[in-house]
Amino acid sequence: MHKKAILEKDKKIRLGITHGDFNGVSYEVIIKALSDNRILDFFTPVVYGLSRVMSYNRKNINLHDFDFNTIRDASSIRNGKVNLINLNEEEIRIEYGKSNFVAGKYSHIALSRAVNDLKEEKINVVVTAPINKENIQSNEFNFPGHTEFFATEFKSDNYLMLMVCDKLKIGTVTGHIPLGDVPSSLTEDLISSKLDVLENSLKVDFGIDKPKIAVLGLNPHAGENGNIGKEDIDIIRPAVLKAKKSGSLVFGPFPADGFFANDYTRYDAVLAMYHDQGLIPFKTIAFNSGVNYTAGLPIVRTSPAHGTAYDKAGKNIASPDSLRSAMYLAVDIFKNRQSHQERNSNPLGYNLIETVRNGDTNVGSKSIEEQ
Repeated sequence: MHKKAILEKDKKIRLGITHGDFNGVSYEVIIKALSDNRILDFFTPVVYGLSRVMSYNRKNINLHDFDFNTIRDASSIRNGKVNLINLNEEEIRIEYGKSNFVAGKYSHIALSRAVNDLKEEKINVVVTAPINKENIQSNEFNFPGHTEFFATEFKSDNYLMLMVCDKLKIGTVTGHIPLGDVPSSLTEDLISSKLDVLENSLKVDFGIDKPKIAVLGLNPHAGENGNIGKEDIDIIRPAVLKAKKSGSLVFGPFPADGFFANDYTRYDAVLAMYHDQGLIPFKTIAFNSGVNYTAGLPIVRTSPAHGTAYDKAGKNIASPDSLRSAMYLAVDIFKNRQSHQERNSNPLGYNLIETVRNGDTNVGSKSIEEQ
C-alpha cells in the first residue's frame, strides 16, 4: 500500500472518530472535545455516526452552538469543519445506560466505514469511542475488542495494546483473555515479540532513540527465584536477557506489587504480563487523560482509556479529557511517523509500513549489564 497521498506535509490531517455505543457517553465526550473551534487548527475531524443522535445529544448537554457538517461519505469532507459521515437517516431510539442490538450494530458499521476509508487513504488516523464488547458481537464482528479487530483488518500478527499518558506508557503481553489462561499463554518468543513491537513503537511513534523498558514479573515477588512459580525465571527472564544481548535497554523482571511505588518514570515504558496487571496501575494514575494505543499496526488507532460509562450516560457529567488526549496523540504519532520515514528514506523505497510491521529494533551491539 502506497502512502504518498497521506504523507504530504501540507495536507491537513483527517482524523476519523467512530461513535462507539451511542447509549453510552460517546456522543457527549465527542461533542465536548470538538466544541472548541481551535482544535480545527490541528486536524479535520470526521465523525462516523448518526446525525439525529448527534443533534439529540447536542441538545441534551446544552451545547446548541456546536455545529457539524453532515455528509454522506469522505469525498465531501471539509477542512475547518466538524464533519459527520451519516451512517443512516432512520429514527434511532436512544436508551442511555442500556445495552441493545441496535447500538452494537451501528458500532460495527462505524468501524467498518472508518476502516475502509483508512485503507483508501481518505482519512489518516482513527480514534475509536468506546464500544460494548457484548452487543457488537455478530457474524461480521467476532473479536474481543477494537485491538484484535484492527489487527485482523490490517493483517498485523504482532501488535500491542499500549496505554499512554504523560507519565507512563504500559503495554501488556496478553490481552483480553481469562486470567486463568495467562500462565500457559506466556512464552519466551511471545514476550520477545511484544518487546520488539514496544521498542520499535517507542522509536518510530514517540521519537525516543534509545528507549528504556521495564518488564514486570508474573508471580508475587517475581517468583522469588522459582519458589513462587517458575514462569518468571524460566520464561520472562530469558526473554529479558535475550533483549539485552541484542543491545536493547530492557530490565527486569520486577515484582509488580512494588514497582509503581518506586520511580517508574525512570523508564520510557513498562511491559506487563496481563491486562489487569498493567491497566489497574495505569487507570489509577491516568484514568481521566489516559489513551489506549494499538502499537504495531501500519495505521494509527487510538482510543480513550475509559469504557461506555453507562452509569454516566445522558447526565452531562462525562469528561472529554481522555478522548481529547486520544485525538492529539493520534496526530502526534502520525507526524512522528512522517518524520521517521523522512529520516530513514532510501533509494530502494523501504517504507514505513514495513518498518512498523517487521520491527527495526537494533539499537547497538553492546550488551547491557543485567540489573
